[in-house]
Amino acid sequence: MPKNISWRKLVQKLRRMGFDGPYAGGRHLFMSKGKMKLRIPNPHQSDISGGLIAEILREADISPKDWENS
Repeated sequence: MPKNISWRKLVQKLRRMGFDGPYAGGRHLFMSKGKMKLRIPNPHQSDISGGLIAEILREADISPKDWENS
């Protein structure tokens, strides 16, 4: 399971994996890669939990191994 990380690190890692953004969209920000739109949590002071990171990775079809190597 992924570790807790800051919002900034989440965005940096997703950009390294080919995502663009973040862009404003309704209640949450999103990042895009091709036709895929990936909702990400809004920035806040505390870290993003490993459980939420795992959920985001499942939605983006990113393996935990690829996540750790990026």
